[in-house]
Amino acid sequence: MLGAGRSGVAAASLALREGANVSIWDQGGPEIFGKVPAGVEKHAGMKESDVEGFSADLIVISPGIDTYSPLAQAFAAKAPLIGETEFASRYYEGGIIGITGTNGKTTTTELVSLILKQAGLGGTPCGNYGAPLSEILLAPDVPAAIALELSSFQLETIDDLRPKVSIWLNFAPDHMDRYPSVEAYKKAKLRIFENQTAEDTVVMRHGEDLGKLLPKVITFCTENRNADFFSDGVTISQGGRILLDLEAETSLRGLHNAENAMAAMAACMAYGIDPALIPAALQGYAPPPHRCELIRTLDGVEYLNDSKATNLHALQCALRSQNRPVVLIAGGKDKELDYSPILTILGKQAISAVTFGQIARPLADLFNGAVRTTAVGTMEEAIEVARSLAPRGSSILLSPGTSSFDQFTGYEQRGDTFRDLVHQLL
Repeated sequence: MLGAGRSGVAAASLALREGANVSIWDQGGPEIFGKVPAGVEKHAGMKESDVEGFSADLIVISPGIDTYSPLAQAFAAKAPLIGETEFASRYYEGGIIGITGTNGKTTTTELVSLILKQAGLGGTPCGNYGAPLSEILLAPDVPAAIALELSSFQLETIDDLRPKVSIWLNFAPDHMDRYPSVEAYKKAKLRIFENQTAEDTVVMRHGEDLGKLLPKVITFCTENRNADFFSDGVTISQGGRILLDLEAETSLRGLHNAENAMAAMAACMAYGIDPALIPAALQGYAPPPHRCELIRTLDGVEYLNDSKATNLHALQCALRSQNRPVVLIAGGKDKELDYSPILTILGKQAISAVTFGQIARPLADLFNGAVRTTAVGTMEEAIEVARSLAPRGSSILLSPGTSSFDQFTGYEQRGDTFRDLVHQLL
């Protein structure tokens, strides 16, 4: 096992259960192995030179380790290399609904899970969200079906993984600090389909270019009524028949959440679930934090936390879903993304913008072509400036459009900081 994080430890435990001789390798120190089970050989301070004399029948790599790195490539030259999700799937006999896309994966995974649970199938969310699949298989009651979120990092390292239903939400450039090109990133995500047959189903956003697909295709859309599933943001219909009233029967709001709900419904119906079960499954559901989360309304201004928006497409979706004038707060780590496609919708939806973090100045220079933009250093400064620019009836939207690792440990800490600072406003 390469990587002693949660997925690596779970995979090691599963391999032990199946009778393997297991070793686990990590670049960290000995303290990293605190949760590694007894019987596993431990190797701290992993480096390229460790491959000398190394041998194994199989290498299982954690998704956090860059498979393009010289370290991973050195190990991969010694034995077949797969990911933890692929490894675990070889021991899972239930049904898989696999979910991928640049944005919306986690919300859609949760919705699929709720519907599967309502249908009595378990539906545990796992993979890139929730627990590692290996961990699910070690539990006393293994679910009959799972909602499996699949990132490009996990899809890079599959061989045989085959979802009965796969969901493709959207695609936009991301992770350019890991992939050599946009094409390489998309190629990794497209692997979700490669083992599916004509007996399986693909649920995809209408208009996405995925090439020729062998499985049956079902489409969803918020713009084209010719899609199999359509939503105007209020109801979801199939062939003109209303299946769900989002406003009356759920807490889901905005076109982006309508797309997530349609994808989940279409996938579960393709799996064989009665659509009559769906409203009860989704009743009371609230989207996860950091996804257009309403923090508070102060002086007539809404403060929205969309810290999960770590790429351009997520930022575009957040702007598109707003029905109030927006003061946008954006910025963070420089991921070498091209933000020029955002200018049209920024000029349409926003009245001003504030940028912060490593990319603050170049982003402000670009955004000034669409709206008046101010560059600052920190989140606290960004909120202060945004508040001064936001009139009653508007929204201050934190939707960074990039990752957080210049100032925070992750998007969660960034969103939590925004929430805390907003609650401190008087």
